[in-house]
Amino acid sequence: MSRGRIGSIEGFSAGEVRRRAGATLTVATPGPGFTDVTDAVAGFLARSGVTDGFVTVFCRHTSASLTIQENADPDVRTDLMTALDHLAPRHAGYVHGAEGPDDMPAHIRTLLTDASLTIPVIGGRLALGTWQGIYLIEHRDRPHRREIALAAVGA
Repeated sequence: MSRGRIGSIEGFSAGEVRRRAGATLTVATPGPGFTDVTDAVAGFLARSGVTDGFVTVFCRHTSASLTIQENADPDVRTDLMTALDHLAPRHAGYVHGAEGPDDMPAHIRTLLTDASLTIPVIGGRLALGTWQGIYLIEHRDRPHRREIALAAVGA
């Protein structure tokens, strides 16, 4: 068994929670794929006044989801959709089909990804890595209006 080397904890801070803010972001999706919501979440954070704390992003749907993924090369998102197509194909003989053949695969894809994300806020900015963006993933075949609940808590 290999053991990694654990580094030191740096930049530690502690304090009271003094601010909180909440809002709902509505996203119109064009159909299956990734919609970048990073700028909208950053805009919400700026309006919240929270400079140190965290932001929670929550998708209020069971057939769409959230992820943090690479934002530099769109081929990554294409390959991820291909992988999801293989993991949860449209026509696999599912029992649940009341809302169409794309509904049950959408539920499975949401199970495999995330309904919510929590992102640290440091110095008034989302503490995302250099190549990271926040995406809403639409799993249904047609366009939808999706709601994302946003909450910021901190100082």
